Amino acid sequence: MSLNLQTAHSLCLLRLSAIGDVCHAVAMVQAIQRQYPDLKITWVIGKVEYQLLKHLPGVEFVIFDKSQGWRSYFNLRRALKGRRFDLLLHMQVALRATIASLAISAKVRLGFDRARAKEGQWLVTNRRVEPLATPHVLEGFMGFAKAVGVTDLKPKWEIPVPVADTEFARQLIPDGDKILVICAAASKAERNWLPERYAQVADHALEKGYRVLLCGGPVPIERELAEAILSHGDPRIENQVGKTSLTQLLALLKQASIVLAPDTGPAHMAVTQGTPVIGLYAHSNPGRTGPYTCLDSVVSVYDQAIAQQHSGDVPWGTRAKGEHLMEMIQVAPVLAEFDRLTQASAGDQVSEPQQHASH
Repeated sequence: MSLNLQTAHSLCLLRLSAIGDVCHAVAMVQAIQRQYPDLKITWVIGKVEYQLLKHLPGVEFVIFDKSQGWRSYFNLRRALKGRRFDLLLHMQVALRATIASLAISAKVRLGFDRARAKEGQWLVTNRRVEPLATPHVLEGFMGFAKAVGVTDLKPKWEIPVPVADTEFARQLIPDGDKILVICAAASKAERNWLPERYAQVADHALEKGYRVLLCGGPVPIERELAEAILSHGDPRIENQVGKTSLTQLLALLKQASIVLAPDTGPAHMAVTQGTPVIGLYAHSNPGRTGPYTCLDSVVSVYDQAIAQQHSGDVPWGTRAKGEHLMEMIQVAPVLAEFDRLTQASAGDQVSEPQQHASH
């Protein structure tokens, strides 16, 4: 099903969170903009995510601040009062987003196909994207661009960063420096790798002539993990956790040579900057949520973890459960992936990726 946007003037996009998902959504938005440059786009977005994307060209942002509780829905209705869009792209499967969509008036309301339109999304949409059996999240989002007639669906990103933030990153990481950035913390502690193993990779990188930076947000769980890594590792490891804004972090990830991260937003931020990512996966299928352009450099134990918990065919997107699954990821395959990527960046012939997982 393809909708004709030739006669449309306005589009509203509903995708509130999270950092990785809005990075995927940017590729979809910019694919639409390339084909329909005159289309007016309004994006209803979360407060934190807005801080990363607020300089995006050609997009009006309306912030949905979930911390305001029920008032957030009334504030959204007030912000959009009197406006009617030609098209709503309802791109979030969550009860919160389903309720928020009621504040958005649109002639055509495009949501996921019936199999993916959970949390009541199917009740508030009147068109659906094509079903996909085993999509990466980014490919699922690109289905919305395809549904409105976009033909070039290859993801490209242009996320502007203020000049001051770029300068900050270049002062910290001068052009030409070999840098491993470790964004160690995921949104849930169980998805974090062990600090002593991060430290072993950091020490290996230092031996190879790389500087190592720890990066991340200011919340206690991230600071504590960084301190634990430092306690196990070489004193030359540099700690930038909690010291950067999201756009400064984006600029740092662009300057980095390699990024090491679990299933977390900065891994996808690095993808938007063209920086190689080593992703560490145990709970979620990297084929669905891994760093999209770097799936060959993922180190995953997801297949083993899911096989221990389920028999037969497992629905796409099923999460493996358990607090200690990340312990299954050993240091050796991570070091092997690091060495492969360093050889590639040195201009050598890229060796075949290690067989860490079925991607």
